[in-house]
Amino acid sequence: MTQIKLSQIRNIGIMAHIDAGKTTVTERILFYTGRSHKIGEVHDGEAVMDWMPDEQERGITITSAVTTCDWKESRIQVIDTPGHVDFTIEVERSLRVLDGAIGVFCAVGGVQPQSETVWRQADKYQVPKIAFVNKMDRIGADFYGVVEQIRDKLGANPVPVALPLGAEDRFSGMIDLLKMKALIWDEEGLGATFNEAEIPEEMQEEAIKAREKLLEAVAETDDLLMEKYLSEENISEEEIVSALRKATINMKMIPVLCGSALKNKGIQSLLDAITAYLPSPADVPPVEGVIPGTEDKIHFPPKSAEPLSALIFKVAMPEGRKLVYARIYSGKLKEGDEVFNPTLNRKERVSRILLMHANKKQRIPDAGPGSLVGLVGLKDSATGDTLCHPGHPVMLERIDIYEPVISLAIEPKTHADQEKLEQVTAKLLDEDPTLRMKQDPDTGQTILSGMGELHLEVIVSRMSREFNTQVNVGRPQVVHRETLAAASRGEAVFEREITGTKHYARIVLNLQPLERGAGVRVSSKLPEDLLRPVLKSAVEKGILEALGAGPLMGYPATDLEAVLLEAEIREGSDTELAFTVAASMACRQAMMQGQALLLEPIMNVEILVPDDHMGEVIGDINSRGGKIEGIAPRSGIQEIRATVPLKKMFGYATDLRSATQGRGNYLMVFSHFDAP
Repeated sequence: MTQIKLSQIRNIGIMAHIDAGKTTVTERILFYTGRSHKIGEVHDGEAVMDWMPDEQERGITITSAVTTCDWKESRIQVIDTPGHVDFTIEVERSLRVLDGAIGVFCAVGGVQPQSETVWRQADKYQVPKIAFVNKMDRIGADFYGVVEQIRDKLGANPVPVALPLGAEDRFSGMIDLLKMKALIWDEEGLGATFNEAEIPEEMQEEAIKAREKLLEAVAETDDLLMEKYLSEENISEEEIVSALRKATINMKMIPVLCGSALKNKGIQSLLDAITAYLPSPADVPPVEGVIPGTEDKIHFPPKSAEPLSALIFKVAMPEGRKLVYARIYSGKLKEGDEVFNPTLNRKERVSRILLMHANKKQRIPDAGPGSLVGLVGLKDSATGDTLCHPGHPVMLERIDIYEPVISLAIEPKTHADQEKLEQVTAKLLDEDPTLRMKQDPDTGQTILSGMGELHLEVIVSRMSREFNTQVNVGRPQVVHRETLAAASRGEAVFEREITGTKHYARIVLNLQPLERGAGVRVSSKLPEDLLRPVLKSAVEKGILEALGAGPLMGYPATDLEAVLLEAEIREGSDTELAFTVAASMACRQAMMQGQALLLEPIMNVEILVPDDHMGEVIGDINSRGGKIEGIAPRSGIQEIRATVPLKKMFGYATDLRSATQGRGNYLMVFSHFDAP
């Protein structure tokens, strides 16, 4: 590709609720910019950006895909992000490195729950946005309704720069409010051409009112234009575009367009809006970081002559080989360059630089500020790490990582799978920072934790499909504990000769229950000097060993105090072994004779839920045997604190999202063990 000025680069992301048409919009952008020569349809499983087999089968975007295309005099680097809440980290790490974003909204569904989530993520990183109301050809399409939802639900300032020309099956194009012309797309030729025409008479009044509102909104952001507006002077198209661009970059305004990506209408106007209103890397503030080991802030302007500063925003493992995606903020990166990673405090070497087009790669010799590139050769660098010049270390703001909310158990099907599983999971963990893997020491299971049931389903599918590793999947086994309902007495004598040495000990003890969460204690009512310190340790060791497996199901015992009542010593036979075994036998006898109880894990659960769904969520917690500990109001939401048995919390992430239209969230941590 030819070299291009920094001011002509646009790094944008396409974000939306699931099924709003993000990938369809992206496919049209690639077709009309000449990047691809065939329109790939999501419903046919042929979309260029949805290249993973799981994406093609399910018809959804799972992983964010990067591509580059040219439109007129600009270069647009596009990231198509997922819409499903289980893959929200893909949106988070993409928005962290983008300069602008397109919010795609369904003309029928409007602002949906995940639309709110991705919009808040973009606001967090101060990403300027434009809105595209898609699916204007659908029955029930309501352009003005969506604009009002953007204003009310997202707290934004949407300003239409175009109006739909007809709706539903009569949708034929749009009215450009800057040119005051009707743009009508050719039904043939896949929408590659459109014609300018006069605005239909029945739409004249509506278009004039909409343009007046546009001029008023623009004038409010610029004093000079306000003077012209109040004086009823003519405001040129260039002045409107300039003011709109400035207001958009300053996040004071959201230009709104419309169209139907599936019917090939409106995409060229969207491309024009991307280049006209969204910022280039030169328009955003210089990247800020800190000097490692200090709190001193440092800024790097987006210039090739500046020291290198880049952020890794994604790690992929195509064909098992590590590919790192990075945004270069300043400096120039060349093949073979040595870079410094301050997170690891070590240097790494870049062996190849790649320009990405979904899963296709184009090797390039170097890359400068504003580039989104793939890097090969970085062995240990991970998502959120900074790459910089060894002589000018800097650490950029890291990417927020979400904690997993759901788990399942996996086990290899064959011995060959067992050998591969560790390597496969290591690669998947490198790639996905929201994925967690651990071995449960109590059950021996491998526990896989992620952001939702679909997230884990896709991971298991990828193990089989990409890495040829087959696993059995099941829910993780809940680990219980055992205790006693009342005090119980135990007595044991150990007398034996082993390899010529006599061993003797007699122990009497009491096991008594403690309050929940107290754990295990050992105390003594014996005279202080009766047992030597080494024998006291032996008794304690024996008691703790015995409490490691209860009489009901062999789970560890807890919330008990072992009180040593009597101990008999025989001179010359009072060995450590004798006292360890006697104490263990006495403790087991007390457990067997006592009234044993099975305890289950109880979790502290904190739920954030919108006000209008609170009753339903509280009812659901009560139905799971939970206890509401408190409710605290926040702005627009309620924080519910509860304790719930762990076994009743499987699948809760999905149930909560269903009950709250995807707007609820929760955090769960272990509290204590208690009787069912």
